[in-house]
Amino acid sequence: MAEIYLNDIAHGRSGDKGDTSNVCVYARKPEYYKIIEREVTPAALHTHFGDMVKGEIIRYDIPSLGGFNFVMKHALGGGATMSLRLDSLGKSMGSAVMRMKIHVTQEELAEITGGSVKGDIEEV
Repeated sequence: MAEIYLNDIAHGRSGDKGDTSNVCVYARKPEYYKIIEREVTPAALHTHFGDMVKGEIIRYDIPSLGGFNFVMKHALGGGATMSLRLDSLGKSMGSAVMRMKIHVTQEELAEITGGSVKGDIEEV
């Protein structure tokens, strides 16, 4: 297995409402959808964010768009008017999700990289 950044196979959009962050993750290619489905779960996001997301994370699968919508509750320190965080808005949560490391098989890695290995890919 190899470890890559989610950003290598996905892009996204994000926003917020109060203390809830909404992050959409879209596969860059249709064949990456299954990798994201397997690797980017509510439990994996809870691990990725640690204490930052205190509430439930709900994943909505949207196969027709090749993506997923994640709703993260109690994720913004109370929301823009309540939080002491420097940048607590949901827009920054999308970037944070894209920095999540995921695992891929050697076969998947070869497809993603076109057979060449990038410098930021680690063997695990």
